[in-house]
Amino acid sequence: MLAIIKTGGKQYIVEPGQKIKIEKLEGKEGKEIAFKNVLLVEKGNSIEIGTPLVSGAKVSGKILKQGRNKKVVVFRYKSKIRYQKKKGHRQPFSLVEIEKIEM
Repeated sequence: MLAIIKTGGKQYIVEPGQKIKIEKLEGKEGKEIAFKNVLLVEKGNSIEIGTPLVSGAKVSGKILKQGRNKKVVVFRYKSKIRYQKKKGHRQPFSLVEIEKIEM
């Protein structure tokens, strides 16, 4: 079984038992979460495509970890005018394990 979900402005292909790293979700570690924005569901040989969402479809998961990615350095530089800016950024994320896909 396979599904395509939309969360955090991105789309993910998910299967039961898969762990995905997505944009931060509200909730503590161990909390159950449901994704209602399901764009496509594939079960066996049948594929159901939503327009834009599949009605009645839901993907359930569990938050395993809340964290932040490695630091990304943003460095701006302009030659000949002595302009330099250095800034770091760490994007927060949630690690989610997909438990089941319902239609």
